[in-house]
Amino acid sequence: MRSEYLHRRDVTGGFIKPSVPHNRAPIALAAHLLVAGGILVMSAMPADASAQGRQDRRGSRGDHNVDDRKAYSINGGALSTVLTQFGSSAGVFIVSTSDLTAGKVSPGLRGRFSVAEAMDELLSGTGLEAVEDSPRQYRLRSIATVTGATVPAAAAAAASQLSDAKVLPTVTVTAEEALRQAPGVSLITAQDIEKRPPVNDMSELIRTQPGVNLTGASSSGSYGNNRQIDLRGMGPENTMILIDGKPVMSRNAVRMQRNGERDSRGDSNWVPADSIESVEVIRGPAAARYGSGAAGGVVNIITKRPTKALQGSVTTYFDAPEDSLEGSTRRLGFNLAGPVAEGLSFRVYGNVAKTDGDNAELNAAASGIANNGTTLPPAGREGVRNRDLNALLRWDINPDHTVELEAGMSRQGNIYAGERPVSANGTALESTLAHAGAETNIMHRNTASVTHRGKWGDIGTSRLVFQYEGTRRENYPLDQFGAGGDISNTNEMIRSELGNYFVNGELYTPLKIGGLEHVLTTGLEWRKEKLDDPNATSGTSSAGTVLVPGLPTTGTRSGKIDAQSFAFYLEDNVSVTDKLVLTPGVRFDHHDQFGTNGSPSLNTTYALTPEISLKGGIARAFKAPNLYQTNPNYLFFSNGNACMAVDGARPNGCYIQGNPDLRPETSVNKEIGIAFNGRTGVDAGLTYFHNDYKNKIHADVWDQTGSDIPGAGRGAGSGALYRWVNARRAIVRGFEGNLTIPLLGDRGGDLKLLNNLTYMLENKNSDTDQPLSIIPKYTINSTLDWRVNSDISAQLTASFYGTQKARTRSSGYGLPVTGDQAHNVSAYAIYGLGIQYHTARNYRASFGVKNLFDKRLYRGSTSDGAGASTYNEAGRSYYVTLTASF
Repeated sequence: MRSEYLHRRDVTGGFIKPSVPHNRAPIALAAHLLVAGGILVMSAMPADASAQGRQDRRGSRGDHNVDDRKAYSINGGALSTVLTQFGSSAGVFIVSTSDLTAGKVSPGLRGRFSVAEAMDELLSGTGLEAVEDSPRQYRLRSIATVTGATVPAAAAAAASQLSDAKVLPTVTVTAEEALRQAPGVSLITAQDIEKRPPVNDMSELIRTQPGVNLTGASSSGSYGNNRQIDLRGMGPENTMILIDGKPVMSRNAVRMQRNGERDSRGDSNWVPADSIESVEVIRGPAAARYGSGAAGGVVNIITKRPTKALQGSVTTYFDAPEDSLEGSTRRLGFNLAGPVAEGLSFRVYGNVAKTDGDNAELNAAASGIANNGTTLPPAGREGVRNRDLNALLRWDINPDHTVELEAGMSRQGNIYAGERPVSANGTALESTLAHAGAETNIMHRNTASVTHRGKWGDIGTSRLVFQYEGTRRENYPLDQFGAGGDISNTNEMIRSELGNYFVNGELYTPLKIGGLEHVLTTGLEWRKEKLDDPNATSGTSSAGTVLVPGLPTTGTRSGKIDAQSFAFYLEDNVSVTDKLVLTPGVRFDHHDQFGTNGSPSLNTTYALTPEISLKGGIARAFKAPNLYQTNPNYLFFSNGNACMAVDGARPNGCYIQGNPDLRPETSVNKEIGIAFNGRTGVDAGLTYFHNDYKNKIHADVWDQTGSDIPGAGRGAGSGALYRWVNARRAIVRGFEGNLTIPLLGDRGGDLKLLNNLTYMLENKNSDTDQPLSIIPKYTINSTLDWRVNSDISAQLTASFYGTQKARTRSSGYGLPVTGDQAHNVSAYAIYGLGIQYHTARNYRASFGVKNLFDKRLYRGSTSDGAGASTYNEAGRSYYVTLTASF
């Protein structure tokens, strides 16, 4: 037998067994004596005393201060692998003999736990328990050794064990910050959210992670303040949002325009911030296993889970901007969890929030457009009203099987601020609606899901999920057959409905093949989308007497379309040597419209030393066209603002139509990085990423050789026809980095400086030489984190954004930009200050200042008329949040 420290977290999902460095006999001897002494003392205790001691050490979850617990998200699998990942993220040593962990599986860990609670959860059903030999060091032992053996027998067993064991010397443990800033993977915990609460949408905090920006779905500037999560410059449409591992697809109920724009806030605001346990941000090759829509990466929002003891909290939040033209925020939320009966527990959360829209006057000076009731300046940030309610019931059938039933409902209604996609001056109707703060766009999301988790002995552990997600969108009709997509009337709202069905099953099997340890993941998945949007297909199919090819001239065209796909995937975590871990994988998707797609991947980690590691990865990712892009009945007409120029001049009009012959977008994503995890808490890393993006979908003239619609030219009175087509190639490449510097306390526990960097080298469509999205050249996020004492902590934050360059050709006409259209946004910085105070055992308060030095950006146009000035950066505001818990 040999004893090994399980310590290193490999972000690809595997584990590394540490090699044996230079002989350190005194340390090894001390470890032997420590283990022997611990075993003898614990073995000498009566069984009931030992059990009581374990209970005293662990306590109940209700007895733990929130600061003693951390958020974890670790999949089930081979016990040694799971403990390796936990040891790294918790910052503890775990020592064990190989015969104790061999062949055992762990259910994994998701939620907020103290170290002792987490060890109990990870070891449940294994017949093992963890003994804390010293601070930050735990030892595994068999429960039977304590409860069933006599003291002499236990002592003899310990002596026999020590005679054969080879205890490894102490090695550096990766801290929690290293996991969160590792190449390609970041973790935001509930403590992070408490320290830096977002105003309303979690995207505000997610944007502070490496490789993350907020941007529109294209570089056109339309809906510029509806900024969504963009990972590594691949655009929001290539960012998959998950909640507890289940996809969120509600934004697909929103009509897509020619350049990819949607009037949508995205899908990152369906869970209240106070109900989130953690957020995983996975970028690059590691995200390919999630299938269509994850070419940029994955954001997995993990909610708080049921607890063994009754717990609850109520949180209020208020944010007040210094500028009276900017909208304020109020929200109230609650969380409640606990047992119902033996083996039955629950969790429920709810939220009511309101963020006011910006005043219509906000961008008047920057745009030069008067706010006079007839004309309307470019819109500021739209407001939103949130209503959320979600409940989960967990049934622990036996130690090996668990079933969870979950249902939720959410409503998001906008507070109109004057947003429109193209129209420069707006309309009198839109001005009236903006001044009234009218609700013009409502999203309803209802979900129901069933999850089973099981242990199957030597076969491994499993997870099976079924989810239904129904989205209903109601909005005032847009003039999709006019110049600027203006709201045409307020007689009644039109409706679109989207149903998403999702089934996913995974089996995690520990294997030993050819002397190598494997953890094999086998997965099956089924998805189905059903869209019904009659308004999107209500456009006229003729220009006077000129017919649009392929469309009937009479009757109503169906607004219903659906698609389904099946997937099978394999992933194997292989510990090749003590230093090298390989994670090969492959995913096969079959789409009923686009056929089969293969997505192979390979990730690897190599430990150069206990402190320095190399990581590389390559994967092929893809995205299937959405249901608007493929629907041949989808048609809208533009008077010219959305049409490419004809002979250097603005055309009088064009049609945009869906195309059933599209191919999926694909991307070959590559990354290579180096990480340093020092003994004193210094953590540094640098990663280069390169994505070759092919078949990107964009709208182009359907027939380049002549008139697009018989009898109509492309000039005055034309009916030029555009359909979505696949471009040849786009390139996205850059660097990500992180640096954590401990300043005071053990590993910076009292004061530390955390930094991360994103630097974009290239982000463009190679066909048009235009940017895929408007993002900064670089982003640097820094946090000075100070733990003043056990009750008070404070953070000074700074985000530095590099230059944002405008398109060189207009997104509408395709002509070279001049004047304001060529305007770039200069580099700027945003600072913040936050203070947290735990006033008593069950109360905490936070207050702070956002945008400390009041750096503001204004929007100069509704689209690309002001170049890169497509969004507002809010000015200084003050916030306070109070939480009472039990």
